[in-house]
Amino acid sequence: MSTKTPRRLVVGISGASGTIYGVRMLELLQKTDIETHLVMSKSAEMTLVYETQYKPKDVRALASVNHPAADIGASISSGSFQTMGMVIVPCSIRTMSEIATGVTSSLVSRAADVVLKEKRRLVLALRETPLHGNHLRSLATLSDIGAVVAPIVPAFYNKPKTVDDIINHTVGRLLDLFGIETKMVKRWEGGPAKD
Repeated sequence: MSTKTPRRLVVGISGASGTIYGVRMLELLQKTDIETHLVMSKSAEMTLVYETQYKPKDVRALASVNHPAADIGASISSGSFQTMGMVIVPCSIRTMSEIATGVTSSLVSRAADVVLKEKRRLVLALRETPLHGNHLRSLATLSDIGAVVAPIVPAFYNKPKTVDDIINHTVGRLLDLFGIETKMVKRWEGGPAKD
């Protein structure tokens, strides 16, 4: 009797500007075989309403499983719960700082801490600028302990025509880090031919 563990990805959405990136990630993941486990901070829910037409219940409906941010006993807070890892998109400075210090106050940062201790992939789509020295030191610490720091920075080699093009490409590149193909990334194939 074979019991294959489903491919699971934890998706965290924190209160930084850019909640649409998290929404788009969930939309794209619905078209895959990935089981998504969503945890949104209270700040993320507020930011979502300010920035988009979505309501928190709309975003929760996009995920396979939802976990309240205060539920420190959720499955994703244990290393015995197998996942591919976690992406936090967008990742606020507060969330990043909690993860860097290991002092977690919510399920978002606790789940990320678990991913790190289990040596799984943690991708932090940081959405903040400018950064001061303590931010940079914390980011260096995170990189040193195994996190992938992937700030939300638009690419232009793909010649985006809309904001959606920028969002889709960025989210596609974040999912590339987990080996998940979405067909949203225009792959670089070298520069134009020279005369």
